[in-house]
Amino acid sequence: MLEFTYPDATLIAGVDEVGRGPLCGDVVTAAVILDPNKPIIGLTDSKKLTEKRREQLFDIIKQNALAWFIARASVDEINELNILHATMLAMQRAVAGLPIKPNFVLVDGNRCPNFDIETQAVIKGDLLVAEISAASILAKVTRDREMVELDKLYPQYGLAQHKGYPTKAHLEAIKEHGINHLYRKGFAPVKNLALF
Repeated sequence: MLEFTYPDATLIAGVDEVGRGPLCGDVVTAAVILDPNKPIIGLTDSKKLTEKRREQLFDIIKQNALAWFIARASVDEINELNILHATMLAMQRAVAGLPIKPNFVLVDGNRCPNFDIETQAVIKGDLLVAEISAASILAKVTRDREMVELDKLYPQYGLAQHKGYPTKAHLEAIKEHGINHLYRKGFAPVKNLALF
């Protein structure tokens, strides 16, 4: 894990998203400001952790971070804006929702929205920067839990298993059952398989 230090940056927020690739559901983002006096062991890219470990770290982060906030952009917003712009909007909401205002923001990836705060994009930030790793864990656990709940309402799609990603089983379920309001109508696999 890299230690990022910046002149005058005493409150660094890490920001990440989960859910850009799925065919349905919201894109979920999180922003986290860690407490340097309460280091959290085991932070890394959420995709590299087991579900059990992510769940454990989810609670540890919420208990020990100086500040955290989980935000989203809805399916309607994704359909209207496109996934990139909806993700940027959700990231802005996550930072704006922090109960403590950061003076520096680190964002996973190669693009940053405008936060009106000094910001830097970090490629593979969820693997390299503790604050971004923490944000990735909060976002992933939140979105995965939502997909499990949606699976109870719409069991025909198998959302609890694939979390909305375009697996073979998911594409076959769309062919068989069509789509509903959860689906991102602008995404090619949805457009190609569904009759609107």
